Amino acid sequence: RCAEGLPVHGTLAPDASEIYTRLPDSLKGRIREDLWNLGQNSAGIYIRFRSDSRNIGLRWHSRNKFNMNHMTPTGIRGLDLYAMTPDSGWTFLNSGRPSLARATTEQRVATGMEPGEREYMLYLSLYDGVDSLWIGVDSAATLAAPAVALPERRKPIVMYGTSILQGGCANRPGNAHTSILSRALNREVINLGFSGNARLDPEIAALMAQADASVFVLDNLPNCTPDMVAEKTEPFVRILRASHPTTPILLVESPYSPLMRFQPEVETTLRDKNARLRAIYERLSPADPNLHYFEGTQIFGDNAELTVDNYHMTDAGFMRFAALLQPVLEELTNQQ
Repeated sequence: RCAEGLPVHGTLAPDASEIYTRLPDSLKGRIREDLWNLGQNSAGIYIRFRSDSRNIGLRWHSRNKFNMNHMTPTGIRGLDLYAMTPDSGWTFLNSGRPSLARATTEQRVATGMEPGEREYMLYLSLYDGVDSLWIGVDSAATLAAPAVALPERRKPIVMYGTSILQGGCANRPGNAHTSILSRALNREVINLGFSGNARLDPEIAALMAQADASVFVLDNLPNCTPDMVAEKTEPFVRILRASHPTTPILLVESPYSPLMRFQPEVETTLRDKNARLRAIYERLSPADPNLHYFEGTQIFGDNAELTVDNYHMTDAGFMRFAALLQPVLEELTNQQ
């Protein structure tokens, strides 16, 4: 059955119910083309439904049939199915692994389950777009909107950043740290990660400002030059503050890459960007007690095994990053 009409979470686009986009149509032609195209990726978007079917199948069409040489096809353009547990948590059920030959994939992801109605969460692709989706259930089974309003949609966490935030290079969509955090906090997280293009565009700040967020997270430094950080961070924050004078904003430093040990130029650039962000924070925070800071030295620590390329995270890297951010976000969301 077509998934149209089922609740779509993880997007600020009001017209996303059929095409699963992260950006509203009103931005088309008004923002950089690369940024618009990345907004058609369905990173962080998930569908909520319930069913009493013992078997569940999926059929979806990938917009671009995209591939990369350092990320699994399941992470790039697969799907991830989770089921609600008795304590209102979430557990992984299975992945929809995409066809390597075709843009449309049809796959059974759950078979012979114990009878009973369950709540489900279906994550869409991280680095490709899903422009049509069907959910298959047994002929006599129900497929309906969820009966339980979780993750909490009121006051979502809105996160802005780079290819890392978009989910590179998680093995499957549910292992991006934004998705891990959403399940851990049982709160909607909006993923505004734009691979290579988190350059503090004011149009994205204006879009974020439309959300009644509990926290705004700015994790864009890896895509910015030191001068961009110095020149564009404060105007971006000012746009958010114009509509949300007291909402917590968390500024995240660039990770300190293990590569820094071998390339002094990389270390110099990263330290320069982080120093400029720190200077902005120290200048603004005395008058803005709801501006917060997260240091990049925490993200990888001394562990050089948490990335695939000294930059993009493995699943272990995402789990570590989420574990570090979770208590910070819990404290900030509790202020709302």
